[in-house]
Amino acid sequence: MKIICFDCDSTLTSLEGIDELARLKGDAVFKKVEELTHDAMNGKVAIDEVFSQRLEIIQPDRTTCQTVAHLILEQIEPTAKSTIDALRAKGWTPMILSGGLTQVIQPLAEFLNISDIHAVDLIFASDGSYASFDTTAPPTRNGGKPEIIDQLRKQLQAESIVMVGDGISDLETQSTVDHFIGFTRYIAREKVVQEAKNCINSLDQLIDILN
Repeated sequence: MKIICFDCDSTLTSLEGIDELARLKGDAVFKKVEELTHDAMNGKVAIDEVFSQRLEIIQPDRTTCQTVAHLILEQIEPTAKSTIDALRAKGWTPMILSGGLTQVIQPLAEFLNISDIHAVDLIFASDGSYASFDTTAPPTRNGGKPEIIDQLRKQLQAESIVMVGDGISDLETQSTVDHFIGFTRYIAREKVVQEAKNCINSLDQLIDILN
């Protein structure tokens, strides 16, 4: 099996899901969360330090998550669907590996015909309000994505695993995957650009690289 894992935010879509959830909760909430997101994605603070903090600030309810899921679909990377279809035809199994929220990512995954999502599940109360999140999910902490890559390799006996993403948590997989590819279309993070062996700014460039 050949596996290609895609980050979601700022890779499959131009948006950062957590920021959009915050934006819907007002300017003050958005500003706080945006700063935390940038610090985490640029490696200034550990992901696990900010993950629960952002959700506590936002209190993302079921309706807000559905709204952001729709926004993400409207801002999909232009070549994502055709690229993933082409890679699947060449024997690659696409997956989403993200520090985002499963309920927000699910509609995008369905549109792309991707059944394997490794992200963070939200827990809602019976009235749809925010209750908590899966604190055991590896993407909630630094080193979580490499941990999932190792699990996939063992469980599926993958012959090759590729990771595509824009953030520091994606770059962390470079030592565990066969090929890490930095994605810079929406944001070019300095550390990713400097350390990734390959960077692309359009997903359709993957076809030539993986050939």
